[in-house]
Amino acid sequence: MKNSIQTICVYSGSADHIPPKYIEAAYQTGQVIAQNGMTLVYGGGKTGVMGAVANGALSAGGKVIGVVPHHLNKPQLIHDGLSQLIVTEDMHTRKAQMSRLADAFISLPGGYGTMEEFFETLTWAQIGLHQKPIGLLNTGGYYIPLLQWISHALQEGFIYPEHVQLFVEDENPEQLMKKLTRFKIPENLNRWVER
Repeated sequence: MKNSIQTICVYSGSADHIPPKYIEAAYQTGQVIAQNGMTLVYGGGKTGVMGAVANGALSAGGKVIGVVPHHLNKPQLIHDGLSQLIVTEDMHTRKAQMSRLADAFISLPGGYGTMEEFFETLTWAQIGLHQKPIGLLNTGGYYIPLLQWISHALQEGFIYPEHVQLFVEDENPEQLMKKLTRFKIPENLNRWVER
């Protein structure tokens, strides 16, 4: 049985001057989201990978919802072609709103903010706050060091085997989407809380 994913929250970097492969993969991801009839929810920006994923979705006729805290709602940062822009009081409210709107999550390559959002979403799944699919787009092997660290954390006993199954990863946006729609929550998750 497949998941019913109507809205995907995408976390991604907004830095300028990054290699073109990341921009191209993000644009393609936005297109795939729109072509599958899904709505993109993201941070509202127009720069870097963040802007590229929105542009890809919009180019394919998709609906794109940006969610931004008021202190970042600036013309030089925010995309002006969105279907909807939601302005929140602060970052905490922004993340909570994005999570509420989403049926699934994808982290594209990014920096501190992307990792913080990915791990918060992953941790919420780990402790049972949601059962939504989570994916990493591993463009050009960007997330290989992160996957190695997760394997190390497992080997050292800081996470359980089922926690490694809380997300899927792929280098190809279309294949990642297929994995998200087939995702099943791993068994024995509650032993982390009930031990």
